Formats: sequence, C-alpha cells, structure tokens
Amino acid sequence: MEKPTYVLEFEKPLRELSKQLEALQQQSLETSVDLKTEIHSIEKKIEATQRDIYTHLTPWQRVQIARHPKRPYALDYVGQILENFQELHGDRQYNDDRALIGGTAFFNGEAVMVIAQQKGRDTKEKIARNFGMPQPEGYRKALRLMKLAEKFKLPLLCFIDTPGAYPGIESEARHVSEAIAVNLREMAMLETPSIAVVVGEGGSGGALGIGVTDRVLIFENSYYSVISPEGCAAILWKDGAAAPKAAEALKLNAATLESLGVVDEVLPEPMGGAHYDPGQAAAALRYALQKHLNDLRGLSVPQLLETRYERYRRLGVFEEAASAR
Repeated sequence: MEKPTYVLEFEKPLRELSKQLEALQQQSLETSVDLKTEIHSIEKKIEATQRDIYTHLTPWQRVQIARHPKRPYALDYVGQILENFQELHGDRQYNDDRALIGGTAFFNGEAVMVIAQQKGRDTKEKIARNFGMPQPEGYRKALRLMKLAEKFKLPLLCFIDTPGAYPGIESEARHVSEAIAVNLREMAMLETPSIAVVVGEGGSGGALGIGVTDRVLIFENSYYSVISPEGCAAILWKDGAAAPKAAEALKLNAATLESLGVVDEVLPEPMGGAHYDPGQAAAALRYALQKHLNDLRGLSVPQLLETRYERYRRLGVFEEAASAR
C-alpha cells in the first residue's frame, strides 16, 4: 500500500505509524545501525492497523473515501480501459456541459458509447466542470448520445460520479428536473444494452439521470443515494453534523445496495480505496464490464426491454407479515 498523500480523519493512526517507520528507516541509514527488527515490528503494526480500519468502515467513512480528492474519476477509467475515445459535444439546443461528457470509444475491440460525469482536480477544472454537477443541457446531451447509440446499436457505458444535478436558478430555469425525467423515461425504453457504474458519488436524480440501465455496478467504497448525508441530516435533524447518522440511515453503501437489489455487482477496490492503486481498480472494472456485456449481448431487443422492466419493477417491493392474534 502506498503512502497516503491526503489523509482522512480516521486514517490518522496510519499516518503516525508511517512517520515512525520513516524515522526508523532514516535513523538506520544515517547511523548504519541495524534496526530491521524494529522496522519489521512497525510494518506489521501498520498492516494490522490497515486491516482493522478498512474492514470496519462505517457508512460515513465510505462516503468520505468516495469523495477523496485523489480518487480516480470517470476520465481516468476511460483512459485505462477504453481505446480511441472521441468526445462529442453539445446538446444541440443550448450549450456544452463539461460536467457531463460523452462520446464513442472501443472497449476490448468493440465500439461503445460512453457517457460520464466528470469532476475536476484543481480549482480551475472544478469550476469548468461545475464540481461534477450537470445542468439540463448535460442531460440533454446525454440523451442525444443515447439515441445515437441506439441508432447504431452501440452498447452504452455510463460512469456515475456526482453529488447531484446542479440546483442553481439558471439550471432550474432551463428545466433540469424535466431533462432528468425525460432521460429516465427514454433510458427505460432504449433498444441497446446499457451498463452504469458508480465510480464515486451517486447523488440523487443527478446520478439517476444516466443510471436507468440494464445493469448497475458500484465500486466498494462508492455510494448511491436519494440525497447526500448532509442534506438528509439538515432536513431530519436540522443539523449537518448529523451526517454520519444520516449515512447509516440512508443505506447508501455498496454492500447494502447489493443486498436490496439496487445494484447488480460490487466491484472490489484496493485496501484503502481505489486511489491507492487505480490500475487494480480499473482492471476490476474492465473484467466486470466485459462479463455483463457478454450476458446482455445474448438477449434480443424484446428480451432486453422485458428484463430491464422487471429489474426496476422489483425495486421497492416489500412484504407484510400477518400479525399473530
């Protein structure tokens, strides 16, 4: 595991142990004293601490990892698992939304259509990409590309990573909720295989606007939720500090979502998160996408639509037990 460059609050014990290890290694070099026993002891302690922290993560801690500034973004995965990505711009109505990008590419030699929500790394790029929050023209661009994929029978790959659609006045004035609603309807009837993967944050309708697909995958430390933990805390507890409690109540983490049937597969991450080994995370994604594409490729269009319909009809189903008399 590489040395962390950005440390979350719950990772601080690891940082302290890493500092001790570095100090011992430096002392051994400078004094030529054999400190192998002490160094090995600290290394063992670091491994044990890593296992203890990362195998007992709370829902809120996983949300923090999903938001980690070094976590791979959609374009990082596109660059690693796809070839010849050609970005297509604009919604042909208003503007080109850089928070939601798309275009054609090749996946293991097969032509595909890619739609992805993209955040920024530095301040300039964050502003240019509106912090990964698409506006209505982004969803209309996505719809245009979905229809293009349908026309040319290209499988659709969607990468979800957004805190939510942009809620500003300009976005509302251009009918962002209507743009998302149209996408939900059209994706439900799209006559081409589709897969969505939540690579980071999956916030509210902003995520769902490109997420009504045949298969939904999610990385182990990503989250997918109707509202952010902070938003939920502000509404229910009138206090943003209750976000950890809200994260627990929302059932937004990958394993829980899989057990509820909201997602179809949880993709493993390197210990500590995908940012510790992006190549390993990309390899897991490549394998899963190929597996699910192979399954979907064997379905006729009527079977595809019927299976998709049944998938979403199952969500939210519950049973009531008769009370004893």
